[in-house]
Amino acid sequence: MELQWVIILMIAAFVIGRLLSNRGITNITVEQAKNKFQDRNVQFIDVRTPSEYKSNHRPQFKNIPLSDLPGRTSKLDKNKEVVVICQSGMRSAKAAKILKKQGFQKIYNVRGGMNAWK
Repeated sequence: MELQWVIILMIAAFVIGRLLSNRGITNITVEQAKNKFQDRNVQFIDVRTPSEYKSNHRPQFKNIPLSDLPGRTSKLDKNKEVVVICQSGMRSAKAAKILKKQGFQKIYNVRGGMNAWK
């Protein structure tokens, strides 16, 4: 009986920890991302490979491949919001976590990535 409670508490701590680690990261729609284009306090980052970026991108987004991101965050402004996109939303979610660990506060991940762009 006591072992069950320990397991339940461990699972609860894990879930709460995961939820808290994503604070400051918000998933947004393509439309919400488009609405931020006029805001000068927002940085737009596309974390796809250079070839993916070259074949289809939005000019507002600067290409910083996910593999290069940890070494290039110093070129970004931590006081500005960051909108991150990739092809489907998976790599940009990883990028958002990297940015969060590096001290960025307001990070937006475009849900569905370029696949959702119309």
